[in-house]
Amino acid sequence: MFTTTEILKKVRELEIKSKRLTRHIFTGEYHSAFKGRGMSFREVREYYPGDDVRFIDWNVSARFGHPFSKLFEEERELTVMLLVDVSASSLFGTVHERKKDLITEICAVLAFSAVNNKDKVGVIFFSDKVERYIPPKRGRDHVLFIVRELLTSEPKQKGTKLSEAIRFFNNSTRQKSIAFILSDFLDEKFEDALKIAGKKHDVVGVKIYDKMDMELPDAGLIEVEDAETGTIQWVDTNDYLVRTNYQQYFFSMTEWCKSVFLKAGCDLLHMRTDEDYVKILQKFFVGRNRPA
Repeated sequence: MFTTTEILKKVRELEIKSKRLTRHIFTGEYHSAFKGRGMSFREVREYYPGDDVRFIDWNVSARFGHPFSKLFEEERELTVMLLVDVSASSLFGTVHERKKDLITEICAVLAFSAVNNKDKVGVIFFSDKVERYIPPKRGRDHVLFIVRELLTSEPKQKGTKLSEAIRFFNNSTRQKSIAFILSDFLDEKFEDALKIAGKKHDVVGVKIYDKMDMELPDAGLIEVEDAETGTIQWVDTNDYLVRTNYQQYFFSMTEWCKSVFLKAGCDLLHMRTDEDYVKILQKFFVGRNRPA
């Protein structure tokens, strides 16, 4: 556990780094990458030939004796929800940092990007249940509170149940929102909940994985423990077939996850704990800004 001084120092470091990235790398890209909630009424003006007749304000037109049109503008205020996996597997990491550390940093960047654009941001912490909900708000103080919670959150459960978090998000968020789901996605029963979320919201999955999630080292007989179930077994990593099957399982799960997000109309990013997440996020934002 961090001491209070260490927490404050880490929060400050994340704020400085996130603001620098937001200012110099993601300027304009974050906001234009996501759709607004729709159209809001701005004003009425006199009708001009070519105006859509569906937007004629008949009450105002009757009052003045000639037609007036309603003008609308795109609503640019967005609500960003971060669905954060705090299950036991998030504490795993063999290269550079743990999954939890990378998730925390990405969340800080996304949260500061949101408030920099005067958007609201909230968080759903989940394991195999919803551990905590922080309702969306604006402002720097709110983001600093979120970052502190990301650094210090201690889940009561160890497992992963994505469907619980996605259903909670669906039920608690009425307006169209942007949802980032940050997880290693060690769960196979969230397809239906994701489809429902994808119909209403702009959902982006961020699959965080460690190098050893993908491949085992050739290190002889090793004892391994499942962080979420506590199951312990011995694995002979000298066996080429064992290492090959392990890697093939990782790739098959990755492909399955891709197909689930694709069918739900959602995006999915892949980030390894020793890779540069900034480049991946920037490429994603820029890609979404390009016209189809």
